[in-house]
Amino acid sequence: MLRPIVKSSKPRYLEFYYFDAGGGHRSAATALKQVIAERYPHWHVEMINLQELLQSADPLFRLAKVKSENVYNGLLKRGWTYGSATLLRGLQKGIRIQTPKIKALLQEHWRSSRPDLVVSIIPNFNKVIFQALRSVHPDLPYVTVMTDIADCPPHFWLERQDQYVICGNDKAVKQACAKGYKSNRIFQVSGMVLKPSFYRAVKINRRAERIRLGLDPNLPTALIMFGGNGSKESAKIVKRLERSKCNVQSIILCGHNKKLQKRLQRRKSCHAIGFTDRVPELMLLADFFIGKPGPGCISEALHCGLPIIADCNKRTMLQERYNTKWIEKNKLGIVVKSFRKTSSAVDKLLNDGMLETYRQNALRLRNRAVFEIPVIFECLMERTGVHSNISVIKPTANTPLERSASI
Repeated sequence: MLRPIVKSSKPRYLEFYYFDAGGGHRSAATALKQVIAERYPHWHVEMINLQELLQSADPLFRLAKVKSENVYNGLLKRGWTYGSATLLRGLQKGIRIQTPKIKALLQEHWRSSRPDLVVSIIPNFNKVIFQALRSVHPDLPYVTVMTDIADCPPHFWLERQDQYVICGNDKAVKQACAKGYKSNRIFQVSGMVLKPSFYRAVKINRRAERIRLGLDPNLPTALIMFGGNGSKESAKIVKRLERSKCNVQSIILCGHNKKLQKRLQRRKSCHAIGFTDRVPELMLLADFFIGKPGPGCISEALHCGLPIIADCNKRTMLQERYNTKWIEKNKLGIVVKSFRKTSSAVDKLLNDGMLETYRQNALRLRNRAVFEIPVIFECLMERTGVHSNISVIKPTANTPLERSASI
């Protein structure tokens, strides 16, 4: 067992490595940094965008002065994800080719920096990061925080090396064991990292808030979200719901996609919102979630008690396909082969008590990972009490979101 959370007075320096590709990695890093600032005020967390550190080794940037992560985000925004498996294999091959340059840049960085803990919150680069760190600082603890439910495909998160890994699911723990990780190198937490705002007690008058947004207070309401960059698929889903027999309305989170938001603002059956920090409150106004099976957005929805409707097909990102199996296995929602089947999925969800059954299953997950992980960090830096599959003491300073409404 790890000891209870205390506000350590011992100064510590941690380096968090993240990418802006997709937004989930920065979001997880930022959430952990916020909790650490509150509970461990004498720790200093340095957020390092690996893309910027390795920019001179990026062939795309050298040729066209375009960041690889911006290209990736552009593909997501346009829904151009068909063939993502080929793109991923190309990326991994590119990393192998560029390994000497990447290692040299990382080694140069660590010759002038000696953190107490190096934390990776990104996939694909863990092998080269670990090798570079060990060549400069052989004794520093290195830990990967998986922000996906499982390591899919192989070598996405897990490599055969003597490092620590933090998993948010039984599947990932089994994969780490099969990869040869020692039992004292594996830590399991209760889910994916969510922003601390999802744990603030919120009381909301759903009826009044729906009316304020121009929605019918009595209709079943879907929350549609496709990440921070939005997707034109949202508009297609709204049209299909309007033409179907399902009498539902929607709240669409468009993220940075202003064009999509403007396009949807004219429709009476929905309320479109741009990038916002009010996601927890908006989720409390909805009854279920529709979107891609990204680990962050489905974890946020489930934490708020929203059953999931997600798709899985050749356009689904390879690393997100296992998530749909997990949703079905745990009876947390409905997976469709295409969002063209959205209407039938909604109709199924709203009948025979299925919505409430899935909602209760979601609320039983009780994800507290963002509070559990800093305790593990403290343990690793102290080098004592390291155990596998630990039972992390749950936080008492924050309460879970209260899904309460006055109707």
